[in-house]
Amino acid sequence: MSEMLWSVVVPTYNRLPILQKCLAALEKQTINQPYEILVIDDGSSDGTVEFLSANSDLYPHLRLLTQDHAAAATARNYGIDSAFGKYIAFVDSDITVNPDYLKSHTEVLAQDEKVYSYGRIIDTSNLESPDSEPVSAVPYFTAALFDTCNLAIARKWLLEAGKFDTGFFQYGWEDFELGMRVKKLGLKRLTCAGAIAFHYHAPFSIDKMPRLLELEEQRGRMSIIFYQKHPTWEVQLMIQKTWLHLALWGILTLGGTLNDRTLRPLLTWLCDRNKSEVAMEIFRIYMNWYTVIWMYRNWDKESKLLR
Repeated sequence: MSEMLWSVVVPTYNRLPILQKCLAALEKQTINQPYEILVIDDGSSDGTVEFLSANSDLYPHLRLLTQDHAAAATARNYGIDSAFGKYIAFVDSDITVNPDYLKSHTEVLAQDEKVYSYGRIIDTSNLESPDSEPVSAVPYFTAALFDTCNLAIARKWLLEAGKFDTGFFQYGWEDFELGMRVKKLGLKRLTCAGAIAFHYHAPFSIDKMPRLLELEEQRGRMSIIFYQKHPTWEVQLMIQKTWLHLALWGILTLGGTLNDRTLRPLLTWLCDRNKSEVAMEIFRIYMNWYTVIWMYRNWDKESKLLR
């Protein structure tokens, strides 16, 4: 296995329908060098393990790993430790990639030893054909420091940086935090224009609002861990714990007056007219306010609990 070039690490938890799309796309890679797909099942209860075990002939590059339900950080570390490849590509299980995905990342990483590459991420709610979304010709930029939706890096740098911190036990920031440590090793982030990831999100609906807000609360809690590890102005900007963000989202939501209750009639009207994407963008404004105000109200108390 020493000649293996790529290990694609795919953590998954109860996402079988989109995972099948993800794996089908990874099997269609144009690269002419050896690669493996490591699916780390995080204790799924939707038949993921049973399906993959019974249909292994569909996925010749697949190596299935399983663990009790923990978190994405633990699953990704399991993948890193088990990988045979020189390079690691992180692909979440709700991602579908283009055929030149690995080939494009290979070309970018070959430019320099101390680099990692990130590619374009396109949101879609089309489960049947997620990669049918149009790809803009406009150059792609993201402020994301280390986004595991579409990122590739030499395995040795992940090991040297210390892999993902499993102390991030809820949703959010474990990838950015690792990115801070990778950055301290002197690695530069390069854009990989040819690697495209189509990120599937189920269409927004009113019944999803409580879960979305729950995830924002988790993100706020994990922000505290992130800042405790890297107490810098850069991290404060990332997690939005600044007076600027408090003022911005406060103005846009009229101090929280525009919230999940008051916006419900408008969002329902938009969803009923098949404009769920517009509804999601409007609700996202309140979600940002919800996260920021949660941090300001709970920071001291949660900080003591998380030490």
